[in-house]
Amino acid sequence: MIGHTPGRKAAQNRGARVARVTPCGRDLGPHQGWVVELDGQAKSALETGRTRLLVTGFVFALAFLGVAGRLVDLSLFGAAAEPARAEAPTADELRPTRAAITDRNGEILATTLPVASVYANPREIRDPAMAAKRLATALPDLDHAATLRRLSEDRSFVWVKRHVSPREMAAVNRLGIPGVRFQREEKRVYPHGSLVSQVVGLTDIDGHGIAGMERARDGQLADGRSPLALSLDLRIQYILAEELAASMQTFSGIGAAGLVVDARSGEILAQVSLPSFDPDDPGAASEEARFNRASLGVYEMGSVFKLFTAAMALDAGTARLTDGYDVTDPIRVGRYRITDYHPIRGTLSVPEIIMHSSNIGTVHMAMDAGTERLLAFYDALGLTRAARTELPESGQPLLPSPWREINTMTASYGHGIAVTPLQLVRAVSAIANGGELPELSLVRKEPGEPVARTRVLTEETSRQMRWLMRLVVEKGTGSKADAAGYLVGGKTGTADKLAPSGGYAKNKRIATFVGAFPMDDPEYVIFAMVDEPKGTKETYGYATAGWVSAPVIGRVVERIAPLLGIAPRRGDDETETERRIVPVVYRGIDFADR
Repeated sequence: MIGHTPGRKAAQNRGARVARVTPCGRDLGPHQGWVVELDGQAKSALETGRTRLLVTGFVFALAFLGVAGRLVDLSLFGAAAEPARAEAPTADELRPTRAAITDRNGEILATTLPVASVYANPREIRDPAMAAKRLATALPDLDHAATLRRLSEDRSFVWVKRHVSPREMAAVNRLGIPGVRFQREEKRVYPHGSLVSQVVGLTDIDGHGIAGMERARDGQLADGRSPLALSLDLRIQYILAEELAASMQTFSGIGAAGLVVDARSGEILAQVSLPSFDPDDPGAASEEARFNRASLGVYEMGSVFKLFTAAMALDAGTARLTDGYDVTDPIRVGRYRITDYHPIRGTLSVPEIIMHSSNIGTVHMAMDAGTERLLAFYDALGLTRAARTELPESGQPLLPSPWREINTMTASYGHGIAVTPLQLVRAVSAIANGGELPELSLVRKEPGEPVARTRVLTEETSRQMRWLMRLVVEKGTGSKADAAGYLVGGKTGTADKLAPSGGYAKNKRIATFVGAFPMDDPEYVIFAMVDEPKGTKETYGYATAGWVSAPVIGRVVERIAPLLGIAPRRGDDETETERRIVPVVYRGIDFADR
């Protein structure tokens, strides 16, 4: 019968209600669109599934909304702020804790780089002997016994090796030893090695300055902010060091020192001490290599002191350029006898005394002026006290005590008094620059920065001394210091060294030349010294300053003058300039037209 199927009957038997409805709710009769609505357990299961589906969909919707919102926030509002949060800690982390040192042109002389160090926690190492053996394969320079001892200690931290290379770090890392780790540290490095080590100095393994400018400006460098700009010019430093090393090798010297100084500002453009050392490997440096001959060494400089004696006598008015002194006979004082290296019989004028480097003539000038004047002038030039620079390594001059008449005589030509090269160069700067003594400095001065200078002699005396210094190079003992196109002046000095047992040693001397250029308006003072040079076949066995140190000056001037912006004079220009600045001085010349 229509409308009474077994399925319908079964549904009625289960208590289900059956209705005939259309999708719109209209009754369609017994033959159309039956829809069954469930009650009981089946309906409950269906409702539970529907609820779970809705909850899951809601959770996914929230997740998608959260991701979308974050993307909008980052793209529209967070872009400008995010780098600021990232950059601040990165800059602090990358900034070295110790500032760099540069030359006057910005060339890096010392800087700090990040490095790794290897440490261990012995309490985590089960087999110290095996760990020490394996570490030795990655770090061959380790002391095996010391490493084993440290790894066996009852501690939570011991150093294995400080400042390892990236290759060593990788080798240790491959070992995979539990308890062995790395710690980030910093290492001071010196890109130019031994070239500036005596000035720049060095730090200890923990980054504290222990020598040179590293020690002198330790507090300033430790803040890690602004680089320390030195007055050195790396180009000039290299040239001076190369020429000194060549002379030292040629004459088999045991050491050398050199300086180039701005005669007006007192800035030290080059300071060389040989032998030197590599500050990146200070443990390999000998005590002699660490010794700074330019600032710490004190030496009897010999005849270069004749410049000071002549300047003192001329400035005090006790001598004039036209005055003459009899140098025929040696001077005897008790058991002492003062002679000339190349004796000349007769009378020498003041210019000839300087040109021929006469000890006897210089003593006569000094004694006419008197001990009191000589000592006062030496003191005014800073020769009786240590030269003040930023370097902590500064030598004290050696003076006779008590000072007797014989000391006035010998000191007048540079014997019996010992000073540092820095003291000597500072004094010569005053002689050449117009009579003002500058304060020396190893820190670069800014343009327009005031310069401390003290007047110690008149401009007229300085002008006369420039004539005499040029004369020494043009026609005297320093002729090998001449440089084509440049007016170089100066003075040679050869002094015997003191013997350990007293008196002076034979065949051990200091060969020195100190000069200035250009002599018509001196800008730079230059110094070269070779310790214990030996004569060669080419020098006919001589090892005096004229053969050893003077040529160094000439070669250095020719190489550095273009770097300093000093153009060479040519032909008639050079001759005319010399005629105006330096008269040709011989016996009987009338100086009225000087």
